[in-house]
Amino acid sequence: MYQKLVAYCLSKKGAVQEYPFGPETTVMKVGGKMFALLPVTSGDGAASISLKCDPVIAANLREQHACVKPGYHLNKKHWNTITADGSLPMDDLRAMIDHSYDLVLGGLTKAAREAVLMRIGG
Repeated sequence: MYQKLVAYCLSKKGAVQEYPFGPETTVMKVGGKMFALLPVTSGDGAASISLKCDPVIAANLREQHACVKPGYHLNKKHWNTITADGSLPMDDLRAMIDHSYDLVLGGLTKAAREAVLMRIGG
């Protein structure tokens, strides 16, 4: 599951993979800002991913899904940590990644956002 999540994150325009906290945590960024964090796992078992989220949506997701918790070591109002154990369909995980990416991209300055989109051919 880890590889599928990383691959989907990297499919987003301008997404880059970094390891600023050490080799055990993959950080996905756009425009130099984090939109996803994933503890590195091997194999095809459960993985977890932390994603930025609108606070109201974040609270609703936590109420609806046991696998969605407040962000681990992150601002719990704006971040969720999701255990990708098969209880949520991949389409739902992709939608959460899309939401996080869109929030971060939208929060960039106009110049930074345009640089991301121009570099990729947006």
